[in-house]
Amino acid sequence: MTDTPWGIDERLELARGLAGRAGDELMRWFGRTLDVDRKGAVDLVTDADRAAEALIARGLADAFPDDAFLGEETGRSGPADAPWCWVVDPLDGTTNFVHGLPRFAVSIGAWFRGAPALGVVVAPAEGHVYAGATGRGATRDGEPMRVSTTDALGDSLLATGFPYDRRDTVDALLRPLRSAMLSGQGVRRMGAAALDLVDVARGAFDGYWEPRLSPWDVAAGVVLVREAGGVVTGPGGRPFDPARPDIVASNGHIHAALVSALACD
Repeated sequence: MTDTPWGIDERLELARGLAGRAGDELMRWFGRTLDVDRKGAVDLVTDADRAAEALIARGLADAFPDDAFLGEETGRSGPADAPWCWVVDPLDGTTNFVHGLPRFAVSIGAWFRGAPALGVVVAPAEGHVYAGATGRGATRDGEPMRVSTTDALGDSLLATGFPYDRRDTVDALLRPLRSAMLSGQGVRRMGAAALDLVDVARGAFDGYWEPRLSPWDVAAGVVLVREAGGVVTGPGGRPFDPARPDIVASNGHIHAALVSALACD
């Protein structure tokens, strides 16, 4: 996308405020004994997820009733032909959250005509707000952030994640992981895709990959990486598809080497 979409500044400000409020809501629940439901064998959902998404959905609908909405817990709603679609993960890192690990976030992204246009990620337990939009750059707590300058894969700290069907696909997942472990300086698995992308955007990770994510996992983080100077593609260097995201993100300098090492095709 080359042109800055109309209405982006108002939406970015709204997303920043709603993500902060949703983060406060999550902190009300964090550390408490929770009733946990299962959407799958390892895919969890709690009352905290639902409460945070409801708060965000209400705020977006009140401000922009003609926008569409896609949420992890409630699915898609609003006009099918709306230029703007909000894509929301109210609690990225639910498993971490349930186990008392502070690596979780609220992720609010928005697509304009099907392309990622803005993103806000709030890490409430860490006290940080990450925000960015097409043509507006990316910030951490209001200060500009940039990807790393590492230019060799062997010097790179990488991150990955595993999809919810990993018990059925473990061998396929381990092949690129082994290659990355042999090729890079180190590999981390932190359990929250939005924050993994944030860490590429701020230069903590030099690269990140993960297969079979959902749109709400990456809608905000993709914008932050790109606006911080990084590169996002699909496996094999294919164009990134925001609706069916298998993702490879990096600082750009190591991208070709990382794609080759992962041999995801």
